[in-house]
Amino acid sequence: MHARQWHLLTALGVVALTLPHTAAAQVSYARAEQLLNWNTDRLVSGDVVQPEWLKDGNRFWYRNKLADGSEFVLVDPVTNSRRPLFDHVRLARAMTLASDTAFDAKKLPFQTFRFGRDATDENEIEFAAVRKRFVCNITTYACAVGDTLPSDVPYVASPDKKLEAFVHRNNLWVRNRETKKDSVQLTTDGVDYNAYGITMPRPSQLQRPMPVRPTLRWSPDSRRIAVLRQDERYVEQMHYISYTFQRPRHYTQPYALPGDTAVPYPRVHVVEVASKANVEIKLPVRPGMLSIGGSVRDSAWAENSQKLHLSWLMRGSKAVYLAEIDAATGTSRIVARDTGKTYVEIANPQDPASFYVTKDLKDAFWWSERDGWGHLYRFDGAGVANITADPKKMSLAPEPKAQITSGAWQVGQVSYVDEVLRQVYFTGRGRDGFLYYPKLYRVNYDGTGLTLLTPEDGHHVITFSPSGKYFVDSYSRVESPPVTTLRSSATGAVLRKLEEADVSRLKVVGWRAAQVFNVKARDGITDIYGVLYLPPNIDSTKKYPIISHIYPGPQVGSVGSWSFKNGGEPFSLAELGFVVIQLDHLGTPLRSKAFHDNYYGFFGDNGLPDHIAAIKQLGSKYGFIDTDRVGIFGHSGGGFASTDAMLRYPDFFKVAVSGAGNHDNRSYNIYWAEKYQGLMEKDTTRKTDNFESSANKSMAKNLRGKLLLTHGDMDDNVHPAMTVQLVDELIKANKSFDMVWAPNRNHGLNEPYFIRVRWDYFVQHLLGATPPVNYEIKQPVDGGVRPFLPGWESLDDGFPFWKPFQASW
Repeated sequence: MHARQWHLLTALGVVALTLPHTAAAQVSYARAEQLLNWNTDRLVSGDVVQPEWLKDGNRFWYRNKLADGSEFVLVDPVTNSRRPLFDHVRLARAMTLASDTAFDAKKLPFQTFRFGRDATDENEIEFAAVRKRFVCNITTYACAVGDTLPSDVPYVASPDKKLEAFVHRNNLWVRNRETKKDSVQLTTDGVDYNAYGITMPRPSQLQRPMPVRPTLRWSPDSRRIAVLRQDERYVEQMHYISYTFQRPRHYTQPYALPGDTAVPYPRVHVVEVASKANVEIKLPVRPGMLSIGGSVRDSAWAENSQKLHLSWLMRGSKAVYLAEIDAATGTSRIVARDTGKTYVEIANPQDPASFYVTKDLKDAFWWSERDGWGHLYRFDGAGVANITADPKKMSLAPEPKAQITSGAWQVGQVSYVDEVLRQVYFTGRGRDGFLYYPKLYRVNYDGTGLTLLTPEDGHHVITFSPSGKYFVDSYSRVESPPVTTLRSSATGAVLRKLEEADVSRLKVVGWRAAQVFNVKARDGITDIYGVLYLPPNIDSTKKYPIISHIYPGPQVGSVGSWSFKNGGEPFSLAELGFVVIQLDHLGTPLRSKAFHDNYYGFFGDNGLPDHIAAIKQLGSKYGFIDTDRVGIFGHSGGGFASTDAMLRYPDFFKVAVSGAGNHDNRSYNIYWAEKYQGLMEKDTTRKTDNFESSANKSMAKNLRGKLLLTHGDMDDNVHPAMTVQLVDELIKANKSFDMVWAPNRNHGLNEPYFIRVRWDYFVQHLLGATPPVNYEIKQPVDGGVRPFLPGWESLDDGFPFWKPFQASW
């Protein structure tokens, strides 16, 4: 195919693609479709336990998936009991009577709810279903139904439950929580692109409006509000055109690129509700990214409501800070700081930010990689004043009181701090068992008494009770489904098994467990690990093409979470006759700092030398793998990497499907691009910069295999200009390629159509088979249920919850 005749594939049709050789296999899209997540999730029961803790700090409820529906369960750790939260049959009957709509007791049409208005009346629950608001007494089983749902204005309730804070016309307001009246405007200077608590909506948000929770935190005494304010007034705009309207529509958003001088400026204000006094926090250095929040039960506000704790990253993630703020004056004292030659992290990229300041303000726990591994350090909570970014004043930076964990392993997140017993509970990887499986540990403030509490070699997801006496532990392995237990925090002993996932129905549709493998990295020394997906009924006398499903990171690896994998596109491609791998190569997180830094400053690496090394080693181990037929695919960073593979290693990779790739990171956002590539450095003599050698368009002339590019024209994360620029260079180089342009789509592109096109491309060009013509993959649709109740708050921290509805299977 001549470059000037490259194919534009849209939802209107698919052009014919040239077969590299005659059809060699029969493929079943119907079987492959059954292994996509939206189907396999329905075939597993008992695999999701998300405890919602009650006010006493020990009891909790959760919604449990059953084979034929769901149930709501109440657990009391004190009495070690588990029972239905309510009578599901009686509640369904009461709902039916109240609304004149039939409801099934095993398929109640809500996923979450709240108790009575003060969250203490456990006899009454309130929830949304069939676009109505239900208030049901679960003692008498009588329901009242409102015709309308609560206001779509998202709010954050005050701790005393008397007021709720919200943003209107760029300014901060409060109103009576009970009556929704008596609104009071607290700020007046909020404007577009410099508003309180919100940023201007992105194009995708304008197209599909959804309520957005304001970024703010109430003080514990309900007298002050800390609110984030991001100034984007001077940031240059990115432009988008949606062509699906009769008159195409234009959208813009502020979007800072590497090398820009005008970038967003985040600030925090503390507003006193009664007086409307507005104090802007004074930080010693300008932040690049700033967050309001702690890691454990929210240590952002001190218990006395006089101090606030903030953490922020400098531009390019060259330094990270934790500060104590005086809420009355806005002055700050630096509690902890890290700097680095490459970049610094505030936590493992897959874990929540892990700082915690004790209630007495004497100790602060801080995650740091300063010794080459992620560990916990204890700092003086009082901090140091007047710290700056000036290297000459580095000696003023706070030094830790103690390093409380150490060794060649990685701390994950702080899960709970017992301030009475002076102990810290945290997750850690690589100390006991498989290096990617997080387990729960406990250590004393001084670093003594390190104790493993969850010895099972699996991926542990830990949720502590507010009292700290118990925790819920869901653990699984890549190949083994979750088991969820209730455990004692004192000993780690299992008090009760809550659920054990059932995958029997999953096996009926042909699911086979993925396999963890390890090989040597490009250096021939370092062990690296991945997940292998094999076709059914492998014939060892035949050869099977292999596909690498890549996400290069560096903020996450191709494997993603090292927990149970019940389905997804790698399973589907294996069903179609491919060997598929996901590999966490050099440069991905969760291991040492040196491992993570591997290709800092050169995006073009993308871990690809490790994928080549891994595939060659697997080919030597398994004779049925055809290392002459190698494909690769990925989305976003994976789209960038898969195209990079075709251009940088054209002799090895033969077919690629590249989705929404950030092909030239000079056009990607500063927060990611500058962090992992470094701040832009221009060479005016040679008219280049340190980003150019990693840009895919600079290697367009190298393309030899089959490349399919996909991108949404309203992608407000990775701008479609990056794919257009690549296309331009491919045309100039007279290269043949294929393309799917996705009208009016943003970044995801996980619709059935785009999945099917990916399958078609690999089946035809790598497997050598003929795909079914216009096969339609069907995604389940669950309609008629409002996904959330705007403004409702969770039971523990006063923030609205946003829990998308999932079908009640």
